[in-house]
Amino acid sequence: MQDQPKYIPLRPTTFFADGRSERPLPDGTVARGHLDDDVLFYTGKGPDGKPSNEFPFPVTRGVIARGQTRFNIYCSPCHDRLGNGLGMIVRRGYRRPPSYHIDRLRQVPNGYIFDVITNGFGAMPDYAAQIAPQDRWAIVAYVRALQLSQSASVNDLSAAEREQLQKTGGGQ
Repeated sequence: MQDQPKYIPLRPTTFFADGRSERPLPDGTVARGHLDDDVLFYTGKGPDGKPSNEFPFPVTRGVIARGQTRFNIYCSPCHDRLGNGLGMIVRRGYRRPPSYHIDRLRQVPNGYIFDVITNGFGAMPDYAAQIAPQDRWAIVAYVRALQLSQSASVNDLSAAEREQLQKTGGGQ
């Protein structure tokens, strides 16, 4: 069977004039199942092919809460619950990921974080098969909330919020 004549996808052939063994899709072909035509939603990239800072849907409290649950399941074993990169797996000898709170990762576009979750990076494996795109975006929103929570100051609050904080004893 190893030596039988057959066409293996992505291998060249002399049988077809264009030299390709796989055939191009005919014009008018319609996708079946689902059509991944929203480039931003499925790749995190804008029309220019670079990571986008936009979210493909509105970020609500519910989206961030969903991102927190998914983060705690899939990300915290390595990144820990605060995103410092000191999760249980790291404490057991696995390579430490960078903290989400370093300037470099605070400044990357949202699409970059989405792409890393999707395709992996360095020692981090890809999670495309385990985490649906909607949930990957929710995790990105939660990572941004984590970053904000660890770098916010009292001066970021409105006067009314500062007053409320002082009433509860938190503005000391």
